[in-house]
Amino acid sequence: MPPFLTAEWRHLAMLNWEVDPGLLLPLVPPGTVLDVHAGRSLISVVGFRFVNTRVRGHRIPFHTDFEEVNLRFYVRRQVDDEVRRGVVFLRELVPLPAVALTARLVYGERYRALPMRSRIGGDEVEYCWRLRGRWQGLRLEAAGSASLPEPGSEEEFVTEHYWGYAAGRGRTLEYRVEHPRWPVRRGARAELDTDAERLYGPGFAAALERPPVSAFLAAGSQVSVYPGERLGAFSPERGRATPGHPGSRRP
Repeated sequence: MPPFLTAEWRHLAMLNWEVDPGLLLPLVPPGTVLDVHAGRSLISVVGFRFVNTRVRGHRIPFHTDFEEVNLRFYVRRQVDDEVRRGVVFLRELVPLPAVALTARLVYGERYRALPMRSRIGGDEVEYCWRLRGRWQGLRLEAAGSASLPEPGSEEEFVTEHYWGYAAGRGRTLEYRVEHPRWPVRRGARAELDTDAERLYGPGFAAALERPPVSAFLAAGSQVSVYPGERLGAFSPERGRATPGHPGSRRP
């Protein structure tokens, strides 16, 4: 099956916070389980650039290059002998209403269109959005040289997820994201300045008011995002697909 979307994701600024797992468990899509690193539940605010975007192989005028900033957390799903490590997006910001609408309709993701801008230069990247008349944003200053993440490292945990999951009406949409491993640089200084309660709710705002526990800059690459597949109806008590539906394997 050909990808739905291809693009380059570049200059990924990744700021990470530890949160109480109780904040995330109610949001875990049916059929998946919360994924943790070294016993910690993490959320990440990620800013990056879409470049040379194509939908089903076609360039859409004025919709090829733009910013995105998302808040996400991490889940996994067991499929036979394969562990599918994925992300769940809590909020995604883009500057183009058509992109936000398409992502909501096709993938059920929580996109919102806001005026945005970015600054990429040397060791520092900045992604900003305008909310209620004020420019807000994230900034990251990287240090050291770029290298592939070490096995088992936090950098590997955050960057190497190749599945997306979105829940709605008792069903979970699963889609594959294909890209090579990304070299990363350590973040020497990182900050987030935003109205987190208005964007993400009070629970996440309390966490995001603190400095991030880690930050790093990923180089990015060409990516392919494939059409989603609904896993089927899930039992709330058992957290797995109803027998007879696609995706009825034990998660």
